[in-house]
Amino acid sequence: MTPFVDLAPAADRVVRLLDAITDDRLDAPTPCAETTVGNLLSHLLGLAEAFRGAAAKESDPGPPPAVAPPLDPHWRRLLPQRLDALAAAWRDPAAREGTARAGGVEMPAAVMALVALDELVLHAWDIARATGQVYDADPASVQACFAFVAPAVRPEGVPGLFGPPVPVPDDAPALDRLVGLSGRDPSWTPAAVGATR
Repeated sequence: MTPFVDLAPAADRVVRLLDAITDDRLDAPTPCAETTVGNLLSHLLGLAEAFRGAAAKESDPGPPPAVAPPLDPHWRRLLPQRLDALAAAWRDPAAREGTARAGGVEMPAAVMALVALDELVLHAWDIARATGQVYDADPASVQACFAFVAPAVRPEGVPGLFGPPVPVPDDAPALDRLVGLSGRDPSWTPAAVGATR
């Protein structure tokens, strides 16, 4: 049985990053290729609602758009509300029974909760890196995500989920190893993007 890890600590850590995101940073690059901070925030708004709906066993509206919709001008209020609702929905034991659908994909509900957790942890890291903030990841969340991601990793990456893994030393912090497995470079900085253009 897939162990459940409360999504609240990971969701709270995303929210902690939001106050420092000034409007002039919304067009800044992130570790997600060709994705700005604003795009990533829009993606988080959508995924929080989609995964909350999956927990509530609501009908799935289908795959997300290929390009993130424009960022809702009320994102500073909406995103914390949606993340709180997401975490609360998965706390209900009934949410983790049977199967769940989100983004046009159906899977065991307990695994869907891990997918949502992984999205929160990795995108919080993305946002923190892109905006020059310290990200204090919840250790239990990182451990659960690592156990979920490691078996899925392929040398060529996993289309739609992860890029090819980036080599990271075995003794690196757990978050760095998770980031590397997901196809991100733990040493990524916005300055590095500017230098390669």
